[in-house]
Amino acid sequence: MPTSDVPDVSVVVIVYNDEERLPRAVRSVLDQTLNNLEVIIADDCSTDGTERVARALEASDPRVRYARLEQNSGGCSAPRNRGIAVARAPYVMFLDSDDELPRHASKSMLLVAEETGVDFVTGEVTRLYEATDSTGLWYPHLFTEQRVVEGIAERPEYFFDHLSTNKLYRTAFIRENGLAFPEGIHYEDQLFSAQAYTLAETFAVVPWPVYTWRLAPESVSISSSRHKIQNVRDRIGVARLIDAWLEERGDEGLRAEKDYKFLRHDFRLYLGDLPFRDADWIAEFAAEVTPYLDEIADETYERLSREERVCVHLLRTGRLEEAAVAARQFGRPQLAPRVVTEVDGVPYWGAVAPADAASRRELDLGEWHLREQGLGSGRLRHELTSVSMLGPVLRLEIRTYDPVGLITEDTEATAKLAAHKTPLTVPLTLVPDGEGQYVSRAELDLRKVPVGKVGVATRRHPVIALEQDGARRTDILLARHDQPDFRATLRYHTFGIHHVRVQAEQKGAGRLEVTWQRSGVLKSLEPLGPYARKTKAKVGKVKKIIVGNEGKATAYDAVAKLPRKRGLAVFEAIEGRGYADNPRYVYEELKRRNLPIDVIWAYSGSRDSFPDGVTLVKRGSFAYGRALARATYWVDSHNLPYLYRKPKGTRYLQTWHGQTFKAMGFDVPSLRGASEIEKGRFRAAVGRWDALVCPSAEFERTFVPAFEVTADLIRSGYPRNDVLVRWAEPEQRATAAAVRESLGIPADRKVLLYAPTFRDAARRTGQSIRVDFEELAPQLSDEWIVVVRAHPYDRFKVDPELGHFLRDGSAFADVNDLMLASDAVLTDYSSLMFDYANTGRPILLYTDDYEDYKGGDRGTYYDLEDIAPGPMLTTTEELAAAVRDLEDVQKRHAERYARFQEMFCSYETGHASKLVVDAFFEGGTHD
Repeated sequence: MPTSDVPDVSVVVIVYNDEERLPRAVRSVLDQTLNNLEVIIADDCSTDGTERVARALEASDPRVRYARLEQNSGGCSAPRNRGIAVARAPYVMFLDSDDELPRHASKSMLLVAEETGVDFVTGEVTRLYEATDSTGLWYPHLFTEQRVVEGIAERPEYFFDHLSTNKLYRTAFIRENGLAFPEGIHYEDQLFSAQAYTLAETFAVVPWPVYTWRLAPESVSISSSRHKIQNVRDRIGVARLIDAWLEERGDEGLRAEKDYKFLRHDFRLYLGDLPFRDADWIAEFAAEVTPYLDEIADETYERLSREERVCVHLLRTGRLEEAAVAARQFGRPQLAPRVVTEVDGVPYWGAVAPADAASRRELDLGEWHLREQGLGSGRLRHELTSVSMLGPVLRLEIRTYDPVGLITEDTEATAKLAAHKTPLTVPLTLVPDGEGQYVSRAELDLRKVPVGKVGVATRRHPVIALEQDGARRTDILLARHDQPDFRATLRYHTFGIHHVRVQAEQKGAGRLEVTWQRSGVLKSLEPLGPYARKTKAKVGKVKKIIVGNEGKATAYDAVAKLPRKRGLAVFEAIEGRGYADNPRYVYEELKRRNLPIDVIWAYSGSRDSFPDGVTLVKRGSFAYGRALARATYWVDSHNLPYLYRKPKGTRYLQTWHGQTFKAMGFDVPSLRGASEIEKGRFRAAVGRWDALVCPSAEFERTFVPAFEVTADLIRSGYPRNDVLVRWAEPEQRATAAAVRESLGIPADRKVLLYAPTFRDAARRTGQSIRVDFEELAPQLSDEWIVVVRAHPYDRFKVDPELGHFLRDGSAFADVNDLMLASDAVLTDYSSLMFDYANTGRPILLYTDDYEDYKGGDRGTYYDLEDIAPGPMLTTTEELAAAVRDLEDVQKRHAERYARFQEMFCSYETGHASKLVVDAFFEGGTHD
């Protein structure tokens, strides 16, 4: 019940022929935490049962009033204006009958309005997609914090906030300024909001949702009718009305901001639709919009992205087919042009050299750095030229556009389609067909696409995967918007019947799309899905007991009672991450000597890094335990899982994975303070070691006591560092050249390897990547490329916009390959610096969080200032300056570098692999 004769807020709910949803909208207002409000149902002369429903709502709550227009206006303006006219509250809001207000919307905005005295308050909008029950936010960057703005000129980006429904207005502000929604036009919100923003002396912004915009899949609104040319005319019409308003008020200075909003929002919506329109529609569209586009200043176009500038210019200059091709980039920004034309070393869009200054300015693709990127980050384009279906077999004819020559004879191509987990993969042969173009064919038998035991109900998209020298990429397949749909009913197993549909996706970039729907028995079982998942979870618990650590330990102990298998060795590098680290180089020395030792390598993820002919076993599997139980030798660089007790007669070589800057073992407070059981498990694991490889006397001083090592020490240096000590030899130079080629490093660029360590409190968050590459790129990209090697406990992905400057080095199992290919290294507190010092090349340290790292729970053995072999840098400017002046930096730090080498490389001779094999294998027996 209202607490006052005068409500605090009037909420105008407009409605037309919406009897079903109106009660929900009104209820969202009546249920507000602000009780003292009124609901004005403004009915645009509905012809269904809306009046009956509205009057029932009015009768049920005295806060509800019903106002009916005598005739239908055909829009939102007239009913909103009626609501304004009859509103009794000092503040007014607007709500559409198919939407809702969040529960605290009115009260939260009212409190801000009363506290600040602003003319209106605006807040975030939640877009609720009813088909999927997913949500999104309306221009979230506008609503990141609460603020009061002294007029639109102070923050002109709020022109993008052109809705009227996410605001609470002072009623007097509307009436005193004669503000009204324009009747007889569409997009009335845009003019009303522009007028409100320019009239307001102050407005407030709140960073929470104040309106729920429900988007029903079957609804057709003015804003979703972009396929109609009249819709285009309406958009331009309201834009011109706003221009006239600004001119009338003398606010021409705001015209550029309003034009930018028009280009980035209103016009941009139509550009994104161009790939799905026919030639006649595009021609008519261009005729409608070009005159208005020609009135917009060049400086405004310069604020757009390059993709937008290219597309707009092609449209304005009549290159309409190319405009539709360019518009695909809005759905997938990294798509390549079909053709690039270079003039005086500058790449331009299309096959025609630009003939005038405007074309040279707008079609210049220089900022994309097309020729400075490798296969992994460069631009390609795969278009379907033909799609057909013969029974269950989907036949694809593909044209690949590679305008700058990323693809070579060594590039391997496959087409992939997944519905469940494992994709169907078929090889592709890329046949050259003109400069920078290839054709290929793929046949995808949809019966062979794995769908799982209970089938799938999903929508997926075929992709093209390319691989070359360790670099990989996956790209979408672009479909023709007018291609026919194909349907098939396929049986995957006895009950596994599915209806399959192949079509062109009518949004985004326009991918080829394949949809699976269960049929028959599987369809009838879909309601049982939640129960099946619960049963599966219970089964999983039982399975975990059987195949978990307890079960594996039992099986291992039984096999370990058997005699050792003579000459069998299990090798593992860094928890099975690949063919790398010290075990790799020990293994290669064994192979060179042809010793009678059979090696099984453990892997935990990808097997791609292992050479052909190597015997592999999955880490943690029963086969892994069986191999360990029978082996004569264990060799690893991290620590084999605790549950495997070393059998009698097995010898364990621990090569460890690096010297240490941060505290380790019992020097870590968390282990020192752990339970006796936990400390006992740690001691038992280390106690399995028979020999430990030592790279330096300093390693002996820190690591050995920290781990309470009792094993024999092999003072050989690290086997993996042999290639770094001997980096100048032909074999290592060849490796470096191959790595640079596989990363797509131009011959005139130097390589800075960036290899930071992880942060204990932020694993797998990407927070160890501290450098601002976007800021660094303009300062160094003319001479340098940065190869980022994130720690295995962290993650990193190259921003496509920085593909000319960055490379992802994670595909290389052995970081030595990257060190050999680099000209300098940038790290922080990583043990990699100790290895890299063997090359004598520059070491830079980016340590902007040094105090936090040093003061962390783990602690460090050294003050980095005391031992650093190079400068400690904390800003992008310092880093850029150091790289540009690298030779002088190296000279200034030469003495520190030499002391660092003496301290941490004292056992390195370049022959560690030989010394380790001599000491551990040749010095003992092979049985």
